[in-house]
Amino acid sequence: MKLNFEPYYYTNLGSAYLGDSRELLKCVPDDSIDLICTSPPFALLRKKEYGNVDADQYIAWFYDFAIQFHRILKPSGSLVIDIGGSWIKGIPARSLYHFELVLSLCKSPAKGGLGFYLAQELYWYNPAKLPTPAEWVTIRRERVKDAVNTVWWLSKEPHPKANNKRVLKPYSKSMKNLLKNGYQPKIRPSGHDISDQFTHDRGGAIPPNLIDGRENQEQEEMGTQTVIEEILTEDSVYPVNVISAANTAANDVYQKRCKKAGFKPHPARFPAALPEFVINLCTEPNDVVLDPFAGSNMTGKVAESLGRNWLAFEINEGYVQSSKLRFLDDEE
Repeated sequence: MKLNFEPYYYTNLGSAYLGDSRELLKCVPDDSIDLICTSPPFALLRKKEYGNVDADQYIAWFYDFAIQFHRILKPSGSLVIDIGGSWIKGIPARSLYHFELVLSLCKSPAKGGLGFYLAQELYWYNPAKLPTPAEWVTIRRERVKDAVNTVWWLSKEPHPKANNKRVLKPYSKSMKNLLKNGYQPKIRPSGHDISDQFTHDRGGAIPPNLIDGRENQEQEEMGTQTVIEEILTEDSVYPVNVISAANTAANDVYQKRCKKAGFKPHPARFPAALPEFVINLCTEPNDVVLDPFAGSNMTGKVAESLGRNWLAFEINEGYVQSSKLRFLDDEE
């Protein structure tokens, strides 16, 4: 895809552009993007170097981008937004801005919205997230650690392109044993009828909506009934929606290359597991993936590795420069 701007750098499958996304998006043709996967600046109380908008201004600020998102997405396309929650200043109560944002985007145009559909909520659990705000979590101990970001999966049509067979996870040891030894169909206490269809090998377990980027860990052997309960929750043929991945790696290739080149790494990077899950779920090879708040361009790097075309927009030149290091030939 050719834009009316010179790319800052490009690869075989994608291009990164330096500039304000509100201007760059205007150059993207209508109905041309299969997936927008991004993490915009959050409405945090503590301001970050990459810029933050106050919660009471957030929806109006985001709308300039969202109007263009809706225009450039294909009818079968998806908009996936990683957006962390925030707190109301001075009290231990949560801001509702990220809920207000999705409600606003999903209102019909007649009611002032853009008419997006909420396909599903996904969740990114970051086990390395700091216990903030310290006043309420570590000092007064009135609240627990906030370690989950909501990931809104929106679409232009009720049936966006998606196939959860592309994000199957390996069966657990317990499920493998059940497939090998069989299971007697029965009615669960809840009334659900677990038929013998459950023992068919479908190539892997459909993942939850908590996306798990950590290495799979074999669980200890348990009694037969407990194993069945574990399988029904962990290995059933229905997808779940949580991503579990830390973003604090201090010694990955990107960090090493930034240090060697004298660049300051982007302070709020995607874990690779998040765009990998979304790109596999919502696109096929040769589709086009866009990240309009690219930062360190993890989305572009993952898209390239999965054979997808990509576009990355970033307003900070230092971040664009350092993101190019992700695409150097592997040296280690």
